[in-house]
Amino acid sequence: MPFSLWMSLAAICAMGAMSPGPSLALVLRHTLGGGRVPGIMAALTHALGVGLYALLTVWGLGALIVRFPTLFQAITWGGAAYLAWLGVKALRAGRGGALDAQAMATTRRQAARDGMLVALGNPKLILFFVALLSQFVTPDMSLAARAIIVLTAVVIDGGWYVLVAVGLSHSRVLPWLQARAHWINRITGVLLLGLALRVVAGPIM
Repeated sequence: MPFSLWMSLAAICAMGAMSPGPSLALVLRHTLGGGRVPGIMAALTHALGVGLYALLTVWGLGALIVRFPTLFQAITWGGAAYLAWLGVKALRAGRGGALDAQAMATTRRQAARDGMLVALGNPKLILFFVALLSQFVTPDMSLAARAIIVLTAVVIDGGWYVLVAVGLSHSRVLPWLQARAHWINRITGVLLLGLALRVVAGPIM
């Protein structure tokens, strides 16, 4: 995979990881309720769940492109519509949402379990990955290239939420984020709408 193409993939994965939602709320709750280690555990197991969905999507997309090109196109457009809906939702969001998550008493085991369940219990990740990876997957893509795509999604998702857990160990970080939540939502919304348009326009080559 060319480095410039990988940079595009990494940037889009980072945007998806950073968007406020249930995953961010999960890491916030476990970090505030149990400290840095439970927050990191939730982040890492969430990344494993994301990696599983990415793996399934990479192999599934390759098969769809070859055997059912019309169905593949329809699913891709459905994914683009979902990204656009997420973008509009983010633009309409205020200062609240995931950044207002309350602390709860937690353990490392509970955090690890919840991190995996939140990822696997969110089938919308499949739509996100279909829309995202349709720009990068080709029928003749090598095993190594597929592995790079999956590892990129896992490392970026896990890395971002580990940073969130570590950052929230310092008491000043969360109020700073909450004060700027509306800007985070607006930027995320614009980027998601841009990604939806990019998906409709065609693959990144």
